[in-house]
Amino acid sequence: MRSLHQTWAWVAVAVAGVVGLWGVFLAWRQKEPGRPFWVGVGAAAITMLGQVVLGVYLIGGEGLSAGDQHVFYGFLIAFIFAFAYIYRSTMARKPALYYGAMLLFIMGLGLRSITNWNLDF
Repeated sequence: MRSLHQTWAWVAVAVAGVVGLWGVFLAWRQKEPGRPFWVGVGAAAITMLGQVVLGVYLIGGEGLSAGDQHVFYGFLIAFIFAFAYIYRSTMARKPALYYGAMLLFIMGLGLRSITNWNLDF
């Protein structure tokens, strides 16, 4: 499970980054996001939240020590998705821009989480 978490971390970061750039590009071109974009947003959310769930399992179920910073960034990723859900009506004003920026920020948090494996504050 640990190797799955390590390998899929890069996949989750890549998917979030690509879809985030796609959203910013759509906003820059002033285009409305279509169904493929929303499928991409869903894929990015599922891969990233899947990583968070797998990390919680590895820490809680298998007793793996991840370090404080790694856990903090994983918690922050889940927190941002929760707030995106809460503020989805506000984000509907400029969905491509808001979801794109959010996914780029989450991509950055994912990269920070990868580089801070097993580090304490």
